[in-house]
Amino acid sequence: MRRIISVLLENQAGSLSRVVGLFSQRGYNIDSLTVAPTEDPTLSRLTLTTTGDDFVIQQVTKQLNKLVDVVKVQDLTEGAHIERELMLLKVRAEGADREEIKRCVDIFRGQIVDVGPTTYVVQITGNSGKLDSFIEALGDAVILETVRTGVSGIGRGEKALRL
Repeated sequence: MRRIISVLLENQAGSLSRVVGLFSQRGYNIDSLTVAPTEDPTLSRLTLTTTGDDFVIQQVTKQLNKLVDVVKVQDLTEGAHIERELMLLKVRAEGADREEIKRCVDIFRGQIVDVGPTTYVVQITGNSGKLDSFIEALGDAVILETVRTGVSGIGRGEKALRL
């Protein structure tokens, strides 16, 4: 099962390396990883996606909590949450395909952010499923390059990941 785990950690050199090392040592895979400073400059928020059953995720959470740099850990998939990911796609757009690609971008509420003589660069935001569906709708023959940010997530309601 896919899980989104949010970690509040000290904004120090080596903190990210220790988190990644924990996953590596135990043979767990990180599907996506995003890290950025929070409103408190001494803390960073790390959001990662991984797969595993309840037991594996429980072990990962326990091990993360043992790391010195980790302040707090939250499994966002346990409650109501919002997740977003940004994707940039460079697509071949020639002739009649240009209008069809533009229609597809509009359907998925994306934006064409760069127009070349034979290419478009498309920006799409949403959950991972939406981005995967957009890629499927375009077809592989059209896609020249893909860049994805990884998932960012936040819990809904009053509950917050902070000190």
